[in-house]
Amino acid sequence: MTRKRSHIEIYLDVLKAVKSGTHKPTNIMYKCNLAWKPFKQILDSLVDNELLEINRIGKRRTYQLTQKGNEALRYFEAARSLLVALRSNNQK
Repeated sequence: MTRKRSHIEIYLDVLKAVKSGTHKPTNIMYKCNLAWKPFKQILDSLVDNELLEINRIGKRRTYQLTQKGNEALRYFEAARSLLVALRSNNQK
């Protein structure tokens, strides 16, 4: 049985999806395996905190990672790598 993702992991999944080239909201939602309502709240929060920005093309919206979002993603990935390394050292 798999464990549930934490809120931070879900936010990071959204940031990673956008960084990897997925820019349309529905595609990001599918890539992150989220339902629309919680996904929309997460997306709005990331935009409000300036980690993502909205690009409007006609009536369509796409999302792009901001510099602040890129820095946050790098920071949390580095922290995750450090924790994994510490965990594997403790298991030896």
